Amino acid sequence: MRFLAYTQGNQTGVAVLSNGEWRGAADAGTTYAGSIQAWIEQGGEALWLAGDRLSREPIVDLANVDLLPPILRPGKIVCVGLNYADHTEESGYKQPDHPTLFPRFTSSLIAAGEPIVRPFVSETLDFEGELVAVIGRRGRHISKHDALDHVAGYSIFNDASIREFQHRTPQWTLGKNFDGTGSFGPWFVTADELPRGAAGLRIETRLNGEVVQASNTDQLIFDVATLVSTISEAITLEPGDLIVTGTPSGIGHARNPRLYMRAGDVVEVEIQSIGTLRNPVVDEPLQRAAS
Repeated sequence: MRFLAYTQGNQTGVAVLSNGEWRGAADAGTTYAGSIQAWIEQGGEALWLAGDRLSREPIVDLANVDLLPPILRPGKIVCVGLNYADHTEESGYKQPDHPTLFPRFTSSLIAAGEPIVRPFVSETLDFEGELVAVIGRRGRHISKHDALDHVAGYSIFNDASIREFQHRTPQWTLGKNFDGTGSFGPWFVTADELPRGAAGLRIETRLNGEVVQASNTDQLIFDVATLVSTISEAITLEPGDLIVTGTPSGIGHARNPRLYMRAGDVVEVEIQSIGTLRNPVVDEPLQRAAS
């Protein structure tokens, strides 16, 4: 199943893809009640029952709604760095023996179609197309053998990064968490629709129509099962948590001359069998303080 979350006016809704049409309902005047995240958290057949119910709702015209991130408030967003060998090489690092992890915060999340914001404090806004795994079952000390049973499904992420701030210290967190830089969507695809572990999928990033990153999820050094198992050694994974699995080579910071995103650009991340995440880029208005 494929689900998306949206707003229309002052209403929030969810839709499911049924026979090639998006059908759904919002939170006023319909039988709708719930969210993708809530249904994942409920477990069992909740997600499937919701999809069946939504498939009988009216058609949702995506041209007339604004999309939301599929999981609006994930409890944790765990990102993985240096998880494609070619990206590790272009970044000048030695390939680590264990996954390199850093957090993203929900305050940075935006939806498909929403502008990625280049902050006025820096011009080093870079693109990173990535596969994201959505946790479906709570667990700690999860074995690699059982790890994929804890994944509800997948989506797409653009881990847009402010390189100047990322590289100020050995910890990357600040440069990875500017407001309006974590693009996520456009929809959530249940794991049964994809190859196990989302393996063997082409991943491509395009900037203004030009391919800037191209690889395959088979090239992940630490695959989804390994990431789930390794992260759960320390952290309890809960339904709705996100694991953003890493980006392949081609980032703008590694190019000569460097290629950073600017206002007016359009960036797309496409993953085979999932879809395309598309965002324009805008400049942040100059300001000194915000409440």
